[in-house]
Amino acid sequence: MRAQILWRKVHYWLSITVAVPLLVIVCTGLLLQVKKDFHWIQPHELRGSGGPPRICFDEILATCAVLPHVGIKDWRDIQRLDFRPEKSLLKVTTRDHWEVQIDPADGRVMQVALRRSDLIESLHDGSWFGGAAKRWIFLPTGAMLTLLWGTGIYLFLLPYSRRRGPAGKS
Repeated sequence: MRAQILWRKVHYWLSITVAVPLLVIVCTGLLLQVKKDFHWIQPHELRGSGGPPRICFDEILATCAVLPHVGIKDWRDIQRLDFRPEKSLLKVTTRDHWEVQIDPADGRVMQVALRRSDLIESLHDGSWFGGAAKRWIFLPTGAMLTLLWGTGIYLFLLPYSRRRGPAGKS
C-alpha cells in the first residue's frame, strides 16, 4: 500500500475517533481563554481596602457560614482559599462552585458569585468524566490529535513535494 493511501486512511479514521472528545476540549478551551472577560464564567476580582490582613481562619469560616445560599457549614465545604495580597483580596471557593470574595483587612464580604471556570476546566481536561475517561479517552485523544496534525501536514505538503521532485515519480 502506498504511503499516501495509508496516511489518508489513518487520518480519516483518527478524525472520526477523536471528534467528540476534541469538540469538548476545543469548546471548553475557548471558554477558558476568555474566562476573565466574562463574569458568568469567573467572577471579576475586586480590590479590598488595602490594609494589612487582620482576619483569622475562624472569622473566614464564620463570615461564609452566614451566607445561606453558599452552603458553608464547616471547613469540609470549602475547596480552597486564595489570598491575593496585591489586591487585598481573599477568595473562598466552595465545593459547589461558589466564590466568596472577602476584604482580609476588615472581613467584609465584597462579592458572592458562582464560579463556573473550575467546572469548565474539569470538562476540558476530562476529569469531570472520571479518572478512567481522563486517562483512556482524553489522553489518547491528545496523542491521536498529534498524529492527525502530522498526517495532515504530510498530506498537505505531498502535492508540493511531487511538483518539485523528478518527473514521473509518485
